Amino acid sequence: MNVAERAVRRIDGYQQRHRAPGFVFGVIKKFGDDRGGALAALLTYYGFLSLFPLLLLGVTVLGFFLGNDPALQKRLINSALSEFPIIGAQIQQNIHALRGTGLGLAVGIGGLLWGTLGITQAGQHAMQEVWNVPGVSRPSFWIRLARGAVFLFIVGVGVGGTSIATAIGSQASHGAVERALLLAAPAPVNVALFLLGYRVLTGPRVRLGDQLPGAIVAGCAWTALQALGGYLVAHQLRHASQVYGFFAYVLGLVSWLYLLSQITVYAAEVNAVRAQRLWPRSIVQPPLTSADEEALAAIAGREERRPEERVRVTFD
Repeated sequence: MNVAERAVRRIDGYQQRHRAPGFVFGVIKKFGDDRGGALAALLTYYGFLSLFPLLLLGVTVLGFFLGNDPALQKRLINSALSEFPIIGAQIQQNIHALRGTGLGLAVGIGGLLWGTLGITQAGQHAMQEVWNVPGVSRPSFWIRLARGAVFLFIVGVGVGGTSIATAIGSQASHGAVERALLLAAPAPVNVALFLLGYRVLTGPRVRLGDQLPGAIVAGCAWTALQALGGYLVAHQLRHASQVYGFFAYVLGLVSWLYLLSQITVYAAEVNAVRAQRLWPRSIVQPPLTSADEEALAAIAGREERRPEERVRVTFD
């Protein structure tokens, strides 16, 4: 055994003997076992795919309402909406060109349905992977479709409201304490949203109490991410040039969506590791810990695809 391996085994022994570092490494290990990065990337893709049809739909609806109403156009130019980077400048410069069309409305609705259907299916797939649900026990397409509709309602109502509240805290000219309180105020709502979202995506298989720790982690992290996004919009991107601001906005949006997806998957792993007691895990093998064997057996078991199929795992 060389020096490097002895050092790693010493660290491994320490984290296995101590609860907190052992649990944290167990979450990281299971995230890797479940290919959590790929699950987060899939959520990011469908989130990004649903965003632009949503913008097209919004512009089309604005065209229907603003097309023949100069007074409403002027109010929109002077509203807080015009302060957003890129979008606000384009609205100010092209407000008279906004026209609602049936084609734009149809494309916007169709693209939005396609993207949102993808993100709800990807979200449910991610939760089934995290909880090691065998393929034969996973819900049918129609059940997933119904759960997806409920999930979208929760996201639409909750996230929209908390994002507006956080944006007010990021942009308003309050004192430091008042601004911090405004930014932190949506945290309990975000925790409740994640708790409901996890419950809908996993179904009754997982108890609500087992979803709470991850919901707390995800809700607090999402609140911090909302505050960071509001700060960047209010104090950084607003002063960028139009070309630079456009690229910064798009790249920042993709990064923001990916961070949110990773937060969602990692927090779900917290729930699964805690509920199934999948720690401590070993950094160096052999030997495998009992949690290692249980986790590896569960990964193999979720490959069952038929009622008559049985997967058995043994370790030498």
